[in-house]
Amino acid sequence: MWIRASLTYRASFAMALLGSFIGSGLDFVAIMIMYSHIDALGGYAVAEVALLYGATSLSLGITELLVGNVSRVGANVRNGTVDTLLVRPVPVFLQLAADRFALRRLGRITQGALVMGWALVALGPVRAGWSPLDWLLLVVMVLAGAGIYGALYALGGAFQFWAQDAAEVQNAFTYGGNTLLQYPPTVFAGELVRGVTLVIPLAFVNWVPAATLLGRDAPLDLPGFAAWLSPLVAAAACCVAALVWRAAVNSYRSTGS
Repeated sequence: MWIRASLTYRASFAMALLGSFIGSGLDFVAIMIMYSHIDALGGYAVAEVALLYGATSLSLGITELLVGNVSRVGANVRNGTVDTLLVRPVPVFLQLAADRFALRRLGRITQGALVMGWALVALGPVRAGWSPLDWLLLVVMVLAGAGIYGALYALGGAFQFWAQDAAEVQNAFTYGGNTLLQYPPTVFAGELVRGVTLVIPLAFVNWVPAATLLGRDAPLDLPGFAAWLSPLVAAAACCVAALVWRAAVNSYRSTGS
């Protein structure tokens, strides 16, 4: 229904899609401006950073398209519409994800895919040595990254059942994490890298698997097989998020009004 509503006014949809494309692309414009003055950032060439950027943007874009509206659960709690969702024979999470489904978010996915495509072309000498397993790892990296971001969306949404107005807390880990992962781990302090690797596993969105693809050392000197742990990390994160989400929904006691 929301897709049909989005496409009713084609010109409006096209402008919204273009706005999403341009808005998400400004981060990469900033990176390109930076590289117009330097040759490398943290030892990474522009094409290598573009691969990091494209991977995290694609992962976040997929997650944002599919479950991005879960970030609005706080508003539903405040106005009491969660009560309506609870009486329907459909999981609350799926209803929230489908509500006001924003097809314009394809703009971020398209922009991220274009940057990744450019990065792969620019990485010709590196890419020439890739095996079929490396290409598979590229796909796994994007999909597992989407799963990790999805877990963060679910955890942030669950937190809003208790805090009610905490969308920005969630954004700090999703959009903030996306901005962090657009840059190489070598430019950040060791404590931060350890935190986003061992505590909040954002590093498995792109830093760890991309290190293998680029022939670089993984953050924290993780072994080479760690690149293939991204799906397991995503699955574990989603399991934890599902448990927390269930506890949050079960704790809901309506608005009291």
